[in-house]
Amino acid sequence: MRSPQCNLLFRGGLVIDGTGTPGVIQDVAVEDGTIVATGDLSRWRSRETIDITGQALCPGFIDVHTHDDHFVFADPSALPRVSQGVTTVVVGNCGVSLAPFVASGDLPAPFAEVAAKADFRFARFRDYIDTLEAAPPAVNVAALVGHTTLRAAAMDRLDRPATASERMAMRSLAAEAMAAGAIGMSSGLFYPPARAAPMDEVMAIAEVVAEYGGIFATHLRDEADAIDAAIDEALLIAERAGMPLIISHHKLMGEANFGRAPETLRRIVEASTRQEVGFDVYPYVAAASSFNLDLYRLSKRVVITWSAVKPDTAGRELDEVAAELGLSGEAALTALAPGGAVYYCMDENDLRHILASPDAMIGSDGTTTSIRPHPRLWGTFTRVLGRYVRDQGLFPFEEAIRRMTSLPARRFRLAGRGVIAAGAVADLVVLDPATVADAADFENPVQPSRGVESVYVSGLPVYHDGAATGLRPGCVLKGQQKSLK
Repeated sequence: MRSPQCNLLFRGGLVIDGTGTPGVIQDVAVEDGTIVATGDLSRWRSRETIDITGQALCPGFIDVHTHDDHFVFADPSALPRVSQGVTTVVVGNCGVSLAPFVASGDLPAPFAEVAAKADFRFARFRDYIDTLEAAPPAVNVAALVGHTTLRAAAMDRLDRPATASERMAMRSLAAEAMAAGAIGMSSGLFYPPARAAPMDEVMAIAEVVAEYGGIFATHLRDEADAIDAAIDEALLIAERAGMPLIISHHKLMGEANFGRAPETLRRIVEASTRQEVGFDVYPYVAAASSFNLDLYRLSKRVVITWSAVKPDTAGRELDEVAAELGLSGEAALTALAPGGAVYYCMDENDLRHILASPDAMIGSDGTTTSIRPHPRLWGTFTRVLGRYVRDQGLFPFEEAIRRMTSLPARRFRLAGRGVIAAGAVADLVVLDPATVADAADFENPVQPSRGVESVYVSGLPVYHDGAATGLRPGCVLKGQQKSLK
């Protein structure tokens, strides 16, 4: 009998398949970018066989919360992502997508955290998708259309609610985005360009997105004192529109709210009995964003990551710079703007409660525009696996892999991703469970992770032995492309 053959064969590794079940030592065969068999494949022959004895083979990680909209063009190797095992990024979060919007005036925060003014150049969402498909990066990209971006495209001022005609314009732009392949919409009602938007404005757009089977990912209007009302608002928008809800980077900010994570998690779990609700989290007690007075007031400590006015302040304490300028911290934020900072505003115990939830997906929220980025850009996934899973035992390794793979694939409707099984796409990561860890920290944030050996997208290696390979097999993962009504 002739032996079965394949392009690529992984032998002898601990296969952690993404379902949450414990790993099993077995072989995995890949042919033309697809997993074709798992198990004892000793009879199989392959053009390339890789012995991964002593290592784990996992589905590629899905980063559900990135701001890589332009970064996938600027650095298509996606080294900060692939070096920690990420094979798919979701872009367009927090209400800001690169399309559909052609920037003309100054960019308000948080647009500058995503890209420069010249990069907002796509009048249609399809133009963005077409450009991505013509020049694919190393990773797969799933794109949300941002509510704030729709406002900027349709309105002359963002400090007020949209008029009836502006809402209609935004609905039309949202429909075009969904038809072009967006997987849903996002909002960022916390930020000034969207803060004036009432709930029914967001709902008017959500209704259109829901017609295409899209999801709703939201940076809540408030993650501090008014978080209960903000959760209720998000739940109501999604429920009335008839669409799944993702609460982005769930956290509680400000010392007055420390210890409330069990309470907010109970609210989310209770709501999930009535509607589909998910959330993601990053494994740090410091946030990062553009200069923001609200975040400053909630934080014990603020470190500048970039300033257009004084670039040399990157990496320095805001209070220290303010003292040198003879200004209060709040006045210094204004004087140094535009810029961004890291805000120490969260509690470790709350973070552990949120991470420990079986419904918690992992999202980095990393931005690439800062001179000194938050280390989550390079170390989110490996920090969870090393610090919180292996070293602290917060939950099992296979459960962590599930929350990084099959759970986000299901929540974000990414068919064929997130598991190791026959018929699934061969997005894979080879790592050492005994050594995997983040190396990036706040002092030296640009460092690849330890213990990640190789990363494959559609069966092709994009990262190996500490370096990007230069291959760019990523593709655009599209949502449904016609209205369901």
